[in-house]
Amino acid sequence: MNLQTTQGTRGETRSDRRKRRNREALLAAGHQVMASKGIDAATMAEIAELADVGAGTVYNYFASKDDLAMCVMERVMDLLAQRIEAVTNTFDDPGQVYAFGIRNVMKAATTDRRWRWLLRRSEVIADAMYRVMGPYAIRDIRNAVAAGRYRTEDPELAWRMATHVIVGFSLAVCDRKIGIEKMDDAVVNLLGMLGVPPDEAWEIARRPCPELPSE
Repeated sequence: MNLQTTQGTRGETRSDRRKRRNREALLAAGHQVMASKGIDAATMAEIAELADVGAGTVYNYFASKDDLAMCVMERVMDLLAQRIEAVTNTFDDPGQVYAFGIRNVMKAATTDRRWRWLLRRSEVIADAMYRVMGPYAIRDIRNAVAAGRYRTEDPELAWRMATHVIVGFSLAVCDRKIGIEKMDDAVVNLLGMLGVPPDEAWEIARRPCPELPSE
């Protein structure tokens, strides 16, 4: 049970509940349409229809399609972090957890057309990744530091810097400036930022990479 949500909704009026349901329905519909068609091809009209609200109602909650898409992408990021966590909860080595996570973020950013849309707004996506995925990534870094696998005095700064590296790498892959086969190198370099020696970083980067559960 989500206590924060319960406390936050306890004093809602009927109008408040309707607005919250409408917004959630629009986000769910936006997520579904954008997953199937991509963000550019999605229209506010079909999202409104799927959410079962009037076309004009969408703009009571989101200023533009870009605004809705950004909210959808934050949901996608959080879902990705949860999917990663479902796999890494089975890992024994704290040093592998963060490495697996950043690999899968780069994989999503280079293969999922929703992520590729957002890559063109590099400062926006980096900030969103820091905020949405930060609680997971920073925790994983701290756990690896506590286990003696990583060395950093500032996990928050390490993650903030990593988001920009991830965006830069993913953009370069999408623009065909480097090949996706360089992902191991990217993981090794990101681990190097956390004080992992090259031989250990390469050993971690070359470990089997289990598939994530579906979104």
